[in-house]
Amino acid sequence: MTDDAFVAHRSLLFTVAYEMLGSAADAEDVVQETWLRWAAVDRSQVREARPYLVRAVTRQALNRLRTVSRRREDYVGEWLPEPLLTSPDVADDVELAESVSIAMLTVLETLGPTERAVFVLREVFDTPYDEIADAVGKSPATVRQIARRARGHVTARRPRAEVDRAEQEQVVRRFMDAVVTGDLQGLMDVLAPDVVAVADGGGLVRGASRRPVVGADRLASALVRGVGSRASVTAAPAWINGGPGVLVEVDGTLVVAVGLTVSDGRITRLFGIANPEKLARLDAEAHLAR
Repeated sequence: MTDDAFVAHRSLLFTVAYEMLGSAADAEDVVQETWLRWAAVDRSQVREARPYLVRAVTRQALNRLRTVSRRREDYVGEWLPEPLLTSPDVADDVELAESVSIAMLTVLETLGPTERAVFVLREVFDTPYDEIADAVGKSPATVRQIARRARGHVTARRPRAEVDRAEQEQVVRRFMDAVVTGDLQGLMDVLAPDVVAVADGGGLVRGASRRPVVGADRLASALVRGVGSRASVTAAPAWINGGPGVLVEVDGTLVVAVGLTVSDGRITRLFGIANPEKLARLDAEAHLAR
């Protein structure tokens, strides 16, 4: 155990920042900025460390979010969050797993910065309205209105996938086997007819689709063509952002992290992050908490 409140709550602060930003690199920067402010503060003036630190990291994340939101408008192709390798324990915490899922983070991208901060703090971390108000610079009444509006927005767009881990793991194995062997029928069997696949190559990866691919037939054909042009492809199962996923390597180099949404034994959503700038943190599990 540690007596330093910042160290004790660091995983929580990273999780708050990551859910607001969708970028582990930006979240780490925000946590570091929060640490610098914490190191300089008079601790005798801090009544409760946890809300103080959450407020501080929220303010820093909001500042960063307003900056990166403008940058993402010029992003080449579809933007997906930076993937995180997570432990099975995260998957066991259903609410946390859903909140950091790639599917949820893409929905949160459709919220404005303040709406996103309010939603994350209230719905994920159950932060009191008055504390959220202090963090975002709004009145508690206004925060309640923002929370209600953001909740409705997210509820209308969030994909639901309630399956057990055994089913998820079985589907992932079938998908991996079909991808690596180029088994078109095997892919058709494991993909939902109306599956939607989104790829993020950031304009840096040849062959990465810049628009969503809809439908099992189109996606299966695209995957078989992509694998057929590669020399040595291997795939390994992984827990990515609290859900089932696959890490794909070509000649020993990680080329894409695939997040999957599974429902009724089939894949309904596929998120492929191939932008090499977003794959750097997949060598170790991220520490998340709420």
